[in-house]
Amino acid sequence: MPGPKPVQISVSYRQKVVLRKQKRRWKCPQGIALRAQIILLSLKHSNSYIAKYLSISVTTVRKWRKRWHDAATTLASVDRDGWTNRQLTALVTTILDDAPRSGAPGKFTAEQVAQIIWVACQPPELSDRPITHWTARELADELVKRGIVPSISVSTVHHILFDNDLKPHLSKAWLNREPGDKAIFDREAGLVTIIYQQAKVLAEQGAHLMSTDEKTGIQALEPLYPTLPMKPGLVELREADYARHGTCCVIANFDIVSGNVISPTVGPTRTEADFLAHVATTIATDPTATWIFVVDNLNIHVSELLVDFVATTCSVTADLGKKGKTGILKCMRTRKAFLEDAAHRIRFVYTPKHCSWLNQVECWFSILARKLLKRGIFTSVEDLKQKILAFIGYYNETMAKPFKWTSNGRPLATA
Repeated sequence: MPGPKPVQISVSYRQKVVLRKQKRRWKCPQGIALRAQIILLSLKHSNSYIAKYLSISVTTVRKWRKRWHDAATTLASVDRDGWTNRQLTALVTTILDDAPRSGAPGKFTAEQVAQIIWVACQPPELSDRPITHWTARELADELVKRGIVPSISVSTVHHILFDNDLKPHLSKAWLNREPGDKAIFDREAGLVTIIYQQAKVLAEQGAHLMSTDEKTGIQALEPLYPTLPMKPGLVELREADYARHGTCCVIANFDIVSGNVISPTVGPTRTEADFLAHVATTIATDPTATWIFVVDNLNIHVSELLVDFVATTCSVTADLGKKGKTGILKCMRTRKAFLEDAAHRIRFVYTPKHCSWLNQVECWFSILARKLLKRGIFTSVEDLKQKILAFIGYYNETMAKPFKWTSNGRPLATA
């Protein structure tokens, strides 16, 4: 005697696309992938054929066929109400998912769980434990020790932490912001952004706009054994052990308009005298032009030597005062105000505190690290210096282009 007639179901084109994706998606749970296949096969085949084809029971096929049929009203509203593909995928997943189950009764009361969370959020040092953060095992031991629970397994502690989004093993660094920081940031970041936007106009007027900074502690590393080259099916193999031959520092100017790196300095240190010599060498390439340097707030960028140089070069006759006591040279704040004076032919624009990422040369340093330093082999500091200078020449010739500055907080991109 034939069984009951299979429930008739309908599947729209968009629903078919979602079901096929669910069937093929490698992250999709196997149960949902199987049920998606059942629905797709139900459009052409009987329950018994599907059960035999998928090696499952007819009852299972009948169950999920009926589940889809019962959701027909909701599914019909998808196209009518303009649901997005993401909303449709979520709906299909819900229909094909297992029904919620009550599960076994909880072993711990709500009050006990709250106390577990409370202890997990306390520093371990308050429990006389000389550690910086909890592990599930130590937390379980502390809960029993305090009498909050008679016993608890490490896996149960893991589940409670996971369910309440608690991650004692993780931490992030952050900076406390002073009340005036936002106003200072808005003003200084605004100046940097405006000067970038005016770069082409300034260049047409004969001014040079440089983004300047230092990359320190560049190591001259040489692997102890030769690197094995890439082959089909095998990536390049680099020796992990290396000889350290010393370090050097690069002071670079990134030309905002052309994208070239101008007058780089490669040396052992980055002192006030080093930075002054770098600036003087850069300006010497066009002694009578206007020069604007975008720099961060490092002390060597607001040094007494730099103030004296700018005053002499720009023919400033005002009394500079005495460092640490009076006048322009009194402190970093007064020296900075003098150096960023727009009336000077040579001036500096400073990025906000902790915001050196606003300086475009940092993007170029990233290129230098990826293209040369990360996998370079350097037999000496002198070899490192020559290869850095050779890369800068190569970069200027083949890769240089200005960065497109976006003032709404999005990252920099090449123009």
